[in-house]
Amino acid sequence: MNINPAMFSMFCATTGAIITFAFGGWNQLMVLFTVAMAVDYVTGVAAAIKTGQGLSSKAGFWGLTRKALMLMVISLAHHMDLLMGTEIMKGAATYFYLSNELISITENCSRMGLPLPPKLKNFFALLKDKESGGKDGGKDR
Repeated sequence: MNINPAMFSMFCATTGAIITFAFGGWNQLMVLFTVAMAVDYVTGVAAAIKTGQGLSSKAGFWGLTRKALMLMVISLAHHMDLLMGTEIMKGAATYFYLSNELISITENCSRMGLPLPPKLKNFFALLKDKESGGKDGGKDR
């Protein structure tokens, strides 16, 4: 298969322009988030196989749809930042979804019987507690 260098360059430039428009660039946080999404998907598939639930194209479709929607919300948050002249919303949305992905990875590993380092488990438990508002329903102490 011959790849036309000009077409490949045009594809790369277009992809880069779309990413820059949608997310304002691709920083290390976005790299970590996309890696976490991939790891979550793979561990979810592995956990479903290990626990005997089997693979479901419907579950896989909705899993990928959720991940696409997370990226859309992060893009929306970036554009809100542009409108307000801030750099807060995109980071906040990304950290929120990143914590959800990390919690899901932990749960998937647990379903497969894979031990996690205690510090990592504690960190993920803390994120989960903060996400649910803490034990006191999210009230300030």
